[in-house]
Amino acid sequence: MTTPAITFLVVAGLFAVGDWVARARKNAVLEYVCKPATLVALIATAVALTPVHDAGSRRVWFVAALVCSLAGDVFLMLPADMFVAGLAAFLVGHVCYVGGFWTEGPTSGMALAIAGAAVVVFVTPVARRVLRALRDRREPALPVGLYIVVIAVMLASALSTGNWVAGVGAVLFVWSDTMIAWNRFVRPFRSADLGIMVTYHLGQAGLVLSLLH
Repeated sequence: MTTPAITFLVVAGLFAVGDWVARARKNAVLEYVCKPATLVALIATAVALTPVHDAGSRRVWFVAALVCSLAGDVFLMLPADMFVAGLAAFLVGHVCYVGGFWTEGPTSGMALAIAGAAVVVFVTPVARRVLRALRDRREPALPVGLYIVVIAVMLASALSTGNWVAGVGAVLFVWSDTMIAWNRFVRPFRSADLGIMVTYHLGQAGLVLSLLH
């Protein structure tokens, strides 16, 4: 890690904590500052760090994914209901993460098969429940269904690389998305806002730090 990268990572952590406090206290002004600033600092971290020798192309894809995530964050925090725009931005972000993982590819076909099977076992029950809730509410299920497929591919791709930091980051990111879907479409639950952001920020940080491995 270069000194600038460490500095930007610490700044990202401080802004992330600020956003968690904003979520816990329902402080919109603090969130408007800290939420986008966290991703800006993570983007700077990814640009400033020195990746492992074979991760240069992966970093380009990951930076693009972080920029899309920043756009998604802005869409989702605005007072207007811009959920679809946010969903689209994050979908493109996940596609970029997939592109990054496939610059090197899985460690083996067997690793990809095992990772894919594990992801299907985890994602399928949640996906069915969320899509059923959307049908019950008479809301379009196709965009959310497409998003679920893309994040499942992203998670399987991350796990199959054998990069444990990327795997942990991807799991946390998907867990955050799962909480969003459950809280919005199935059943709201206490501390959802805080849990979503904590896992999201830790997941994104993990994906950035995976460039060092």
